[in-house]
Amino acid sequence: MATPVSERGTFGSGPLSRASALIYSLIVTELLFLVTGTPGLVLLLLLERDASNAPLAALCAAPLGPAASATLYAVRHRGRDLADLHPARLFWHGYRANAAGALKVWLPWLAGLAIIAVNLAHFDAAGVPGWWAVLMVIVAVGSVLWMSAALVVTSLFAFRARDVARLAAWSLTRFPGLTLTSVCLVVLAGALAVVVAEPLALLPAPVFAMALLYHARPMIAEIEERFTA
Repeated sequence: MATPVSERGTFGSGPLSRASALIYSLIVTELLFLVTGTPGLVLLLLLERDASNAPLAALCAAPLGPAASATLYAVRHRGRDLADLHPARLFWHGYRANAAGALKVWLPWLAGLAIIAVNLAHFDAAGVPGWWAVLMVIVAVGSVLWMSAALVVTSLFAFRARDVARLAAWSLTRFPGLTLTSVCLVVLAGALAVVVAEPLALLPAPVFAMALLYHARPMIAEIEERFTA
């Protein structure tokens, strides 16, 4: 009697199959990221590049927080072979589970960036020392790095918003590899937006998520050991 062929064996488990599974998962996740983030993104692209529109820009960027969180969740839990691929199901599960938590840290962060942008645009009228501008830029850059860690935490763990904020701040100095990765990803996304086109900065979102999660492994492991055991 012929030996039955397993579903896994049918698709194979070699390097080519794993690469195909990875590419498929990333493509599906990217499409869903764009679907959930596009409504605000379209409005954001229509806004004039003026500091007075910073509050509106922040509002338009609001859907990107839950979309990024769902992307991180889907990439973290993705299947490794063609017989076990459910990227769409993982994305929507992460979106439903994490949208509220992501917004609790994402919206205040956007509001803070909008305030900094408006203040920098009208800095001369404020009548404060010039080093204040440098300080605000440093705070803005630091907040971007903090947010990258906060999204990882809120996407993978069920913590209160204030605990997410504390863990993200703690991770900035505790895990320099993660912080450096965040810096590189921000610079790369900014370069794509400036040199090529702004929408292209969002196209490699799952790849960015994969890189961020790879370097966030020590943080994730320590959070699991110290705060979820």
